[in-house]
Amino acid sequence: MKLWDKGYDIDRFTEEFTIGKDRELDVMLAKADVLGNMAHLKMLHHIGLISDGELKDLAQGLKDIFAEIEQGKFHIEAGIEDIHSQIECLLTRKCGEAGKKIHTGRSRNDQVLTDLKLFTRTALIDVLQQVTSLFHLLMEKAEANKDILMPGYTHLQIAMPSSFGMWFSAYAESLADDLLMLKAAYDMVNTNPLGSGAGYGSSVPLNRTMTTRLLGFGDLAYNSVYAQMQRGKMEKNVLFALATVATTLGKLAADVCLFACGNFGFLRLPDRFTTGSSIMPHKKNPDIFELIRAKTNRIQSLPTQMAMLCANLTSGYFRDMQLSKEIYLPAFKELTDCLFMTEMVLKEIELNPLILQDKKYSYLFTVEEVNDRVAAGIPFREAYRMVAEKVQLGEYRGDTSRPLHHTHEGSIGNLCLQQIREKFERHSSEWKPEQVWRAEAELME
Repeated sequence: MKLWDKGYDIDRFTEEFTIGKDRELDVMLAKADVLGNMAHLKMLHHIGLISDGELKDLAQGLKDIFAEIEQGKFHIEAGIEDIHSQIECLLTRKCGEAGKKIHTGRSRNDQVLTDLKLFTRTALIDVLQQVTSLFHLLMEKAEANKDILMPGYTHLQIAMPSSFGMWFSAYAESLADDLLMLKAAYDMVNTNPLGSGAGYGSSVPLNRTMTTRLLGFGDLAYNSVYAQMQRGKMEKNVLFALATVATTLGKLAADVCLFACGNFGFLRLPDRFTTGSSIMPHKKNPDIFELIRAKTNRIQSLPTQMAMLCANLTSGYFRDMQLSKEIYLPAFKELTDCLFMTEMVLKEIELNPLILQDKKYSYLFTVEEVNDRVAAGIPFREAYRMVAEKVQLGEYRGDTSRPLHHTHEGSIGNLCLQQIREKFERHSSEWKPEQVWRAEAELME
């Protein structure tokens, strides 16, 4: 079944080539498509194009399909082009001729975009929940381990004293700022394109304000041309937001891989989260974090892929956009899987509290000695030169047990953990997922 069928056959390879991976990927949009259909159905009834009896039958048919989706029984049949065709086909089987009315006043273009927005809105809320869970774990770890010192590095050279509290809370604050990008993407997504048709509206007297309310969108995508121009733009901006989170996770994963290796020994991964070697009996490899590092790098490449897909396209729909699903839809699960696995392992990670007992870390305290001299009245540049000469001559003897006096905001003695929590709360409090859940639940009642 094809929504555009005109009664003639096309070349088999042409059909396979143009359908591509739609049948495989569109299953991910099934729930969203039912929700969009239900809102459109109620609106068509409101404007008098669907009778009371047809509304009752079609609404029940959509609820039955929704139940199949939730039970994992739904699939797109062979010979059916996409999710939109499958659901219309099922409605026609269940409700007869009434099922053929469901497409009135729509194009597949606004169906696809509505589905993508509904899917994305839910997926971004899922990302928010995973980020929130990881944030709280990182903050718990920071609080519990704020007094355990570790070396700080620049250029992979020993630099200055740090702490596990500082390390954990650095990534927590990074996630707090990542919410800014996620929320901006969410706000762009949360506008209703339904009724924009193929990009030029419809002569059917649609009530787009009604479908906006029914679907729980925050606003309309008013201009029909612009609504369709959001294809590609929306996906690219959302992928930039996902890439921001991926950047944080990727750097964390790289740190863990480095800190867990024998030459560093800052931390130990739980045995059940490591893998072995086929030839070396002693190996316990950090494969989870190596894969997280690789997956998050791949996610960071997706905005560029999307930009190249959309480059030089004028206004109006083009089939190029079909390929956007292959880049876009799998990215959410890949990121939430990485967030989930990061949290799982960090819960059980073992830290080394005795790192600084190794004399090779004595150089961590050269800046402390410079500052001691400055406090005694020696100008900074002169104090720096004096300590540097001791290092150069091999005469410097840093005391790894010396007390540290770091008091400014954000230093190891003043991590500002409460302020970081407040920042995260500010950035997450504007999300209103309950409004979405309520609207969708009421729509399916």
